Amino acid sequence: MERIHPQPERLLMKIRAFSPLRPPNDLADVVASPPYDVIDSLEARRLAMGNPKSFLHINKPEIDLPETASLYDDAVYGKAKENFERFQQMGWLRRESRPGVYLYRQSYQEHSQTGVVAVCHTEEYDRDVIKKHEKTLKKKEDDRTRHVKTLRANAGPVFLMVRAQPELKTLMAEVESTAPDVDFVSDDGVRHTVWTAPDPDRLCELFGAIPVAYVADGHHRSASAARCSRDCALANPSHTGEEDYNWFLSVLFPEDALQVLPYNRLVKGLGGHTPERLVEAARAAGFAVKPVEDGIPGAPGDIRMLVAGQWYQLMFPVTTDADPVESLDVSILQTHLLGPVLGIEDPRTDSRIRFKGGYDCVNLLEQQVRNGQADVAFSLYPTRTEDIMAVADAGLIMPPKSTWFEPKLRSGLFVHTF
Repeated sequence: MERIHPQPERLLMKIRAFSPLRPPNDLADVVASPPYDVIDSLEARRLAMGNPKSFLHINKPEIDLPETASLYDDAVYGKAKENFERFQQMGWLRRESRPGVYLYRQSYQEHSQTGVVAVCHTEEYDRDVIKKHEKTLKKKEDDRTRHVKTLRANAGPVFLMVRAQPELKTLMAEVESTAPDVDFVSDDGVRHTVWTAPDPDRLCELFGAIPVAYVADGHHRSASAARCSRDCALANPSHTGEEDYNWFLSVLFPEDALQVLPYNRLVKGLGGHTPERLVEAARAAGFAVKPVEDGIPGAPGDIRMLVAGQWYQLMFPVTTDADPVESLDVSILQTHLLGPVLGIEDPRTDSRIRFKGGYDCVNLLEQQVRNGQADVAFSLYPTRTEDIMAVADAGLIMPPKSTWFEPKLRSGLFVHTF
């Protein structure tokens, strides 16, 4: 007799309109800044120099303290709160008078992507309706949790993706056909355009038909928002689940609109091999190896290796029923070459390996191998959005440095407070 399993409760996405703090439209380009986790303190000081309105004073508040200050010093969080309050007092961030949902488009070169700006519920993060594919580091999660608690605000949005839905994309296109609130080009050449949706309830309703979302970028921001929500709930004897602290700032993109860029590897040293022996070791490890003219992979499974001025194509046989993590190019490279041949057992901690993601990576790889900063480089085909979703759906974790989403979401265009 066939055993009938009870059907699990159907989980659906839930988003909500909110009343954000926003810069006045004519100051959006001055206030908006790169996210806190893609630049270091030195670069943040340089970018904010001469601009007291830069959101970096809130997201990277150590730039307003002596360079000797620890990133996790009490004074850093105190300065963040002080600056946040000053931005509101000066009118550089102003409260929207009524709850809204917004569209945020980023355009660079030939690529354009538009997402829905709203708040998502932390319960959906905890219940895995919002799925993850990366582990978080405790130190970084602790930092963002303290930042959120100190400001009583989500200062940076979480970058989420959802499976494409025709009706949602049609409605988004209608909004994009109207005049935007904000339209500017940032210093890195990315164009940022923002609209206020005229019918926020309709957008929220359409997300009710979407079963899950996936964290594309912002695992530490989403984890810290969920931690803060749980702490606030414990401290509130009248907790209902609908308080503002239960919601966190998000931008949700249809996955077919997104661009994932390469995340490549540079290694110092050849693990005791000569270049010729390294090529032979790759063959012995199971790769089909042949010389090629360039370092641009043509498809998943096509790994390019640069050593001694020559590019090689490395192809490894993968079965159709392979584990979704083990079949990733980053996993194949690590499992069959970086670990056993070059001796890099933990890419998170080994100082011999560096990572480069984003545009024009191949030229940089060639330059660094040529000038001796690295001895071998690996160029990978970008991880696809469908691979990310497959890993998350299986409840698995991707290897470190697997995905590079770009353009990055600007911080300071929207702030959710509670």
